[in-house]
Formats: sequence, C-alpha cells, structure tokens
Amino acid sequence: MNVTVLTGAGISTGSGIPDFRGPQGVWTRRPEQARLLEIDAYRADAAVREAGWREWAGHPAWRAEPTAAHRALVSLEEAGVLGTVLTQNFEGLHQAAGHSPDKVVELHGTLRTTSCMGCGWQRETAAVLERLATEPDPRCPECGGILKPDIVYFGELLHADALSRSTEAASQCDLMIAIGTSLTVYPVANLPMLALEAGADLVVVNAQPTPYDRLATEVLREPIDEAVPALVGELLAT
Repeated sequence: MNVTVLTGAGISTGSGIPDFRGPQGVWTRRPEQARLLEIDAYRADAAVREAGWREWAGHPAWRAEPTAAHRALVSLEEAGVLGTVLTQNFEGLHQAAGHSPDKVVELHGTLRTTSCMGCGWQRETAAVLERLATEPDPRCPECGGILKPDIVYFGELLHADALSRSTEAASQCDLMIAIGTSLTVYPVANLPMLALEAGADLVVVNAQPTPYDRLATEVLREPIDEAVPALVGELLAT
C-alpha cells in the first residue's frame, strides 16, 4: 500500500496553533488579520510588514509540540507504507514528530526560514526576530531588500517543485488521507481529485463537512487526535 497524507490546520490545533477559517479561526475572530498575509500589501506598506512581524514573533508555532495525530502518522513511515505527507501547514510539526524531511512537502512554505524578496538572502526566522526591537521592519543586510518569512502569502504562487511533488504523490497513491483541511483552497483542493481519478481511496478526517465527503470511502468526524491514531492502527493491522 502507498499512502499519501494531506494535512491542514486542523491537525495542529491540538498543539495550540489556531486555524484560520474554522469557527474559532484567526480570520473568523479577526478578519483584518488576513491583510497581513496579502503579498501586495506586504510589499507596499511598512505598517503591514511591522504588524506582520509582531504577529510572527508571538506565534504559537514557536512553542508548539506535535500531537498524537502527528506522531501516529510517523508509524506509517516506519511501517514503509507512507509515500508522502503533503501539508498546508508551515510550523514544521510533522518533521518534529519524526518524519524524514524528504517525506514532507510544505505546500505553503515554512515559518522556520526567512528570505530577502530582492536578492534571495536567507536566514533562520528566529535570527531575524531578534532584530525586531531595533528594526520593526527588518531589511536584508546584503541588499537592503524586504525580508519575508518563507511562507506562501496570498497573491503568490505555490513553489513549482512542491506542487509537482504533490501532484505526483496524489496520482500514485493507493490511499489518500485528508486531515484537518476544508479542501476548498485551490490548487491544493484538487489533490484529492487527482487521487480519486487515479483509482485511490479517500478518507476525510475533519470536524466540518468538505466538498469531498460524498466521494470519500470514509469520513471521520471524531476529534483528530483520536481518529487519526485509531485509523493508523487499523491500517497497520491489515
């Protein structure tokens, strides 16, 4: 069996990282925060950049630990049945749980590093955050360009390599497990369809309905940290 896992923000809420669109999501409670991730506003407005950096400095991702669901998925890799983890998350919890980095595709990038939008200079984000007390809008030490965490903002394209690896993984798997994702944000939302069209089964683990529920082999509404370990246990027992 070749299993591809697709994860969204819901798998990490148990780590204390709020999702964006859920009932208690960041943008549900504070819709103005979405502008901080719009690339055009980020390029044009220093106030947006300064507010964005303050948010990243205090983000729960820096303190988060992998959940039971993250750890359960590592068992699939250890058993040799996991092809790839495709994640929309940027906090690195899959790798922290024990996945080999080459098994994880971060479709929306990573918070762990920051790059210059001009020359491409790159450093760990933690090192950039240390400069905020004196540089609320930190600039590239090489060219003076705008710095941005290596997360895909609204208005930016997904990295071509990440998208290519994801479409290949979706098209070649026997089973796709979609966890904690609304399956409404494209192009990522098209990945389950690629799997289905290639003949794979689809399991959806999400508290809220998704557009793919009617096409799925199984839909699990239980809490993710209960449903995923149980599902993994069933798969490994067969």
